[in-house]
Amino acid sequence: MERVSVNSLSYTRQLLKIGIPIMIGQLGIIVVGFADNIMVGHHSSAELAAASFVNNLFNLSIMFGLGFSYGLTPIIGTLVGGNKVAQAGRMLRNSLYVNGILGFLLMGAMTVVYTNVGNMGQPVDLLPLIKPYFLTHLFGLCFVMLFNSFRQFADGIMDTRISMMILLSGNVVNIVGNYLLIFGKAGFPEMGLLGAGISTLFSRIFTVAVFIWIFFMTKRYNRFRIGFIKLKSSFQDSWQLVRLGMPVALQMGMETGAFNLSVIMIGWIGSAALAAHQVVGTITTIGFMLYYGVGAAITILISNNRNDGHPEEFLRIARAGFRIIVVMVAFIVVSMGILRDEIGYLFTDDTDVITLVAALIVPTMVYQLGDGLQVAYANALRGIEDVKPMAIIAFVSYFAVCLPAGYFFGFVLQGGASGIWWGFPIGLTLAGVLFYFRFRWNIKRMTV
Repeated sequence: MERVSVNSLSYTRQLLKIGIPIMIGQLGIIVVGFADNIMVGHHSSAELAAASFVNNLFNLSIMFGLGFSYGLTPIIGTLVGGNKVAQAGRMLRNSLYVNGILGFLLMGAMTVVYTNVGNMGQPVDLLPLIKPYFLTHLFGLCFVMLFNSFRQFADGIMDTRISMMILLSGNVVNIVGNYLLIFGKAGFPEMGLLGAGISTLFSRIFTVAVFIWIFFMTKRYNRFRIGFIKLKSSFQDSWQLVRLGMPVALQMGMETGAFNLSVIMIGWIGSAALAAHQVVGTITTIGFMLYYGVGAAITILISNNRNDGHPEEFLRIARAGFRIIVVMVAFIVVSMGILRDEIGYLFTDDTDVITLVAALIVPTMVYQLGDGLQVAYANALRGIEDVKPMAIIAFVSYFAVCLPAGYFFGFVLQGGASGIWWGFPIGLTLAGVLFYFRFRWNIKRMTV
């Protein structure tokens, strides 16, 4: 028992050391999301509703791409843990190729969505706002995918601070651009929602450019640059990225899809419901992004320890990570409960939207623990490279259970927007429980 306790404390410290820079970077993303929505919402509630629709559609592609890039992290962690530094550099190059191709494919898919925006039953008066804003996000998709490759590489070698610094720098660029372009300051034209989209696009290009400069022009990654430039690629390397990345992409895409496809149902209710959905969606990313920081640390720590061959230690790492997440859940739930009637005022003066926000916060509070559970153990499964079952679990939890439950509560039982959101606690908790038992089964199988 004493050994377990000591290891748990040690793993908690290691997870926090790795995860805190990731969480700070994620908080920076949240701050930008807040700034975007607060500035857009105070420019007009119609623009906030249009932003809700577009952001939710693109979040599906972005999270799918992010999930795909996660396949690189355990590969890099295992290679570096085995002192195969040159091969790690080569895998980064392969990831940039594969992620770039996926970025263009996602752009093609979203172009098809763009041509059908007018057929999705959204309020007609929002279409002139939706379409130009949509295009700015469309052009940025490939840059998002390239940044993901660099970020997952840096995380895999436990250099999480560099990603944090670049993300925070990009966030500053985005916020300043928002201020100048949304409201027309310092001689710039007042562009409203379109200005927010242009600012986001520029910040995405900026973060990729900075990472490229650091990798190729500084000494920080000298030891990896040799393998990046000189070692030949192989189909096997690319297939390994696809084999590990695609199930995670499907899992995260379906999880995000449960939220983002529900925006179509929310749009059937009206503009106020769309705006409220966007506000609460922004709020709930606080929890997810913080949990993700710990979850990513779980993946990194497990993958870097795989060469030691002690599966029981993987279970202790996952447990230590989940305990950290539980503390976060308690803090976030209490904060939401205290502030739920006030949150809407940060984003808009529309009383209908503010009232709906307060109602949607309740199911959001309920699903926090389930969300934390599924983040912890999905990332533990990534760390041991058991990713194929994740897509099946995600399909059952998010598409077969969560979305139908939301439709049932929202329209059959006439619960409206709040009813749609009550599907999320059911889907997320089910996913968390299934991921947990799958990970436990793996550990038992490894120790036999």
